[in-house]
Amino acid sequence: MKKIALAVGLVGLSAIAFAQKSSTDSIAEYRQMLQDGNPADLFEAKGEGLWTQKRGPKNASLEKCDLGKGPGVFKGVWVELPRYFADTGRVQDLESRLLTCMQELQGFDAQEIAKTPFGRGEQSNVTALATWIAAESKGMKLNLPQDHMEERKMYEVGKRLFFMRGGSHDFACATCHSQDDKRIRLQDLPNITKNPGAGNGFGAWPAYRVSNGQMWGAQLRLNDCYRQQRFPYPIFGSDATIALGVYMGVNGKGGATVAPAIKR
Repeated sequence: MKKIALAVGLVGLSAIAFAQKSSTDSIAEYRQMLQDGNPADLFEAKGEGLWTQKRGPKNASLEKCDLGKGPGVFKGVWVELPRYFADTGRVQDLESRLLTCMQELQGFDAQEIAKTPFGRGEQSNVTALATWIAAESKGMKLNLPQDHMEERKMYEVGKRLFFMRGGSHDFACATCHSQDDKRIRLQDLPNITKNPGAGNGFGAWPAYRVSNGQMWGAQLRLNDCYRQQRFPYPIFGSDATIALGVYMGVNGKGGATVAPAIKR
C-alpha cells in the first residue's frame, strides 16, 4: 500500500509540474503570436513622427536632442541609458532626458509634463518617443556606463532601494525579483539581481500591456511597482526611479533588448 501511495503521489507531482510548464509555455506562445501584430508599432510610428515635427512654444523639432551619443543620434542610445549628462548635472533615463530636450529645444515646461497623469497630453508623446527610440536599439546589448562617479552612486542608491522594505505590506522590489524561478499566478518574475533576469526584465520596457490596452514606459512600470508595494507614487523622472533603472540596467549588462515588448 505504501508503494502504491508513493507512486500515486509521484504521478500527482508530475502532473502539477507538467501543468505549470505547459502554462508557462502557453503564455510564451501567446506572446509570440501577439508580437507579430504588437500595437507598440503604432506608438513607435508616432514617436518617429514627433522627433522631426516642429512643436512647442519654440516651434522646433527634437532633431538636435542629445541622448548621450551627440545631438540627433538616436540609434543605440537606449542600451546606454540611464547615464550622466554634464549639461543637467544628473543621471537621466530616456524619459527624463526627453523632457530636458522638450524643454530646452521646444520650450515645453518639463515640470508640467511630469505632473501630467500617465497616458495623457504630452506624457503620451514622451511614451511614444521613448517607444520609437527604444526600438532603434532593439536586439542590441545593454551596456550602461559606470565611468562617472554619479553613475556609480546611482547604482548603489538603486541597489539599496531595490532591497528596501516598506509600505503596509512590508514589500521590497527584492520580494518578487531577487530569486530564480518565482512567479505570481501565471506571470514569471525575473531575478533582477543578475542575468538573464536583469537583462530580460529591464530590456523589455517600453512595452504594450494587453490587459489594459496601454503603452507603458519604464517610468510607469516602476511607478506601478511602488503602487503594488503600497508606496506613494514617485514623481515622474525622480532620482529614485532612475536609480532603480541604473541598478537593473547595469545588472543586465550584455543582455539583448527586446523593447518595445508586449506584456500580459
